[in-house]
Amino acid sequence: MLTTSTAVIWLTVFAALFAIPGLLYARRTQDKLEDYLVARNSQSATATLLTLLATTLGTWILFGPAQAATWGGIGAITGYALGSLVPRFIMIPLGQRIRTLMPQGHTLTEFVLNRYGRMMYGFVLIIMLLYMLISLTAGLTAIAQMVALIAPVPLWITASIVMVATLVYTLYGGLRTTIFTDRLQMLVIIPFLLVLLLMGWKATGGAAPVLQGLRERAPQLLNPWDLNGLKSGLTFFIAVVLTGLFYQGTWQRIFAARDNKALFFGFAFSGLLSFPIIFAMGLFGLAFVGMGLSGDGSVALFNVLFTQTSIWFAIGLLPFGLALIMSSADSTISGLSSLFIVDLRRLLPQLTARQLLLIARWLIIVLSIPVLYVASQGYSILYLFLLADLLCCAAAFPVFFGFYNARYQGFHAVLSTLGGLIAGLTLFPTPSAPTTHLLESFLLASLVPVAISVVLRILPSKNRFDFTQLAQAVRSLKG
Repeated sequence: MLTTSTAVIWLTVFAALFAIPGLLYARRTQDKLEDYLVARNSQSATATLLTLLATTLGTWILFGPAQAATWGGIGAITGYALGSLVPRFIMIPLGQRIRTLMPQGHTLTEFVLNRYGRMMYGFVLIIMLLYMLISLTAGLTAIAQMVALIAPVPLWITASIVMVATLVYTLYGGLRTTIFTDRLQMLVIIPFLLVLLLMGWKATGGAAPVLQGLRERAPQLLNPWDLNGLKSGLTFFIAVVLTGLFYQGTWQRIFAARDNKALFFGFAFSGLLSFPIIFAMGLFGLAFVGMGLSGDGSVALFNVLFTQTSIWFAIGLLPFGLALIMSSADSTISGLSSLFIVDLRRLLPQLTARQLLLIARWLIIVLSIPVLYVASQGYSILYLFLLADLLCCAAAFPVFFGFYNARYQGFHAVLSTLGGLIAGLTLFPTPSAPTTHLLESFLLASLVPVAISVVLRILPSKNRFDFTQLAQAVRSLKG
């Protein structure tokens, strides 16, 4: 639709239009280290809602839900959408609890270190870093593939433009700047989502032709009780819900919320709004099958839309795609910065705030090189995502049960997590194997830790964790 040079020019212009306001905002505010990391108690309910919604709606919504619908139908779409809704509601009590226990906190890893010790802390730190790096790679891969659908632009060029633009304002301004740019990006995302739905309705000719085509070609996709669809939906639900609890960008926004009321409003309504958006994106997969279109189901949305489109719609996809990826990528980069800085301060307390920022920035720049390389290859990193999901499932109950139960000890958490991981990996498929027992693998990883924890809790123990010590152990970072 577009030539390579035209697409690159438009891509660069739109990326700059998102990055420059962030740079100007960061230059005007010049935050101290605490604000750079968590912007503590500064964000209203509306700001919390918008930044959470922007963080949720990455470029994956253009690919994942529709692809899942092509083989899992209504069940898969529902599981996907519920997976984006439920974590927001789970995070409300967890967020309020951690704000009470660690009013000067920054990360989930701070809680884990002081609550369970170094072994559990190391495991949680690894899965959080792994998940964020995979998520960043997946987002860049998705935007590069989206641009390649409308112009013959090499994947590495698109990924590099997006990465550089996002790094520039995020590393300079920190979380508060990220939240500011999220609001600007939502001004592009929401209107264009409505345009996508209208274009999709026009391209399909309405619901009736699609439903008729589905009844003829794949009636099982319309059956919410289809066994394959139910298994797919439940798999997505478990994986997305439990993985979402370990995303550092979300924990930053918990501390950034002005108070518990703003936290409740922002998290609850961002979840409620994300559900219909994800569900609607999944419907493009059903339309793809119902219309009998050829091609790869992973780009089902674009196959449907490109049956009736114009060059201006193709150009409009560029700022939309950039808004999606930059709103999620900047949150991931900011989350990585906070983890690095908090740990560097703990390991090297003699470093100044300026030195901490400099080292953290260079660490992220260095890490961006392999991320860009993988994204430029166009690989499917679904398997890595699933592996990261499994790690999160094994750690979820042990980590968060200790938010409330004082008798739950560090060795309980470690043994329960290891048990869940071993149980889940026994059925986890190899990269070339079919995903026949993927649901069972996630169920084992999630439920075995619960069973082990219950057994360990039966054993007599007089040790009780003193939650009040967390507030003393976790202090603000000066500078």
